[in-house]
Amino acid sequence: MASVTYDNVVKKYGDVQAITNLSLDIQDKEFLVLVGPSGCGKSTALRMLAGLEEITAGQIRIGDRVVNDVPPKDRDIAMVFQSYALYPHMTVYDNMAFGLKLRKMPKNEIDDRVKRAAGMLGIEDLLKRKPKQLSGGQRQRVAVGRAIVRDPSVFLFDEPLSNLDAKLRVETRANITRLHQELATTFIYVTHDQVEAMTMATRIVVLKDGILQQIDTPQNLYEKPANVFVGGFIGSPSMNFFDAKINKDGDNLTVDAGAFTVAIPAELNDKYGKYAGKEVIFGIRPEDIHDPNFAPPGVIHAPVDAKINVTELMGNEIFLYLNSNNKDFIARVDPRTNATIGADVEVSFNMANMHLFDKATEKALV
Repeated sequence: MASVTYDNVVKKYGDVQAITNLSLDIQDKEFLVLVGPSGCGKSTALRMLAGLEEITAGQIRIGDRVVNDVPPKDRDIAMVFQSYALYPHMTVYDNMAFGLKLRKMPKNEIDDRVKRAAGMLGIEDLLKRKPKQLSGGQRQRVAVGRAIVRDPSVFLFDEPLSNLDAKLRVETRANITRLHQELATTFIYVTHDQVEAMTMATRIVVLKDGILQQIDTPQNLYEKPANVFVGGFIGSPSMNFFDAKINKDGDNLTVDAGAFTVAIPAELNDKYGKYAGKEVIFGIRPEDIHDPNFAPPGVIHAPVDAKINVTELMGNEIFLYLNSNNKDFIARVDPRTNATIGADVEVSFNMANMHLFDKATEKALV
């Protein structure tokens, strides 16, 4: 078992800087997920840890050992790629055992490790098959099994679910989380899918353009995004944003978004009073916009008039695509709503869960 540390790590490709001063402390047995859009540097960060990319500057440590110049085979890590990279001419058993045979491990220990991993993954009956006889989900489990048999200090996953269909992704996501609990080993997982990140991680690292934006628990990232990018990236559909201004009238604060004005709850005056007159970005998640007739208890209501352009019935909820004075936004409302396309409606913003960001820096005001 081992912790992992990135200490001011930089990666450049010529004049292009892919990673900028990345510093992370990943705890022993933690499930850390690196998430961000394509090209943000998450896979590069993982590959540097694996030894597949050279480090331009800084240090990476596994436990107390600096591994900058340690060959990949000596880093005590195992990696599962997006491409399962199974040997087509070998059986499942031989694919899982191959790395152990290269290490000259005794046959009885190889057999024990392969069968134990196959049992954990529920693929005991597949050991004699070849990859072409397996489904995508089964191949993915074999690739994970090949990593498990090595009994590494750190497991690395680089978008391992990208080739699976939606149902299999949900199922395999749960299996990987269960494996983490059973193996009690450090897992570092890369994905562009924020749902995977939210459901699997102990902590999440959000990257953009090679720069760390925020690292926190999934719930804190959702409730307390550090900036506009994190607020928009975490959550589906994305948070709604409006250019706005904070106004003060006596003891009351309001957010004037041009298309509408909503009151800031009185209990938040101490937090936001000093920003009166400031240009801001007002954020509200779709799930915090309700049909007033079916709003849950505890909502601090702020009414907003809007027109419905599109509705999407999801079964357990309805997405409403709304427009208020030429400002578009999305709401996730109770499926019992009577909302119809083209109708003029009043929706309710839950101001207890609003977000305000500095317009110049895009950082959260509080």
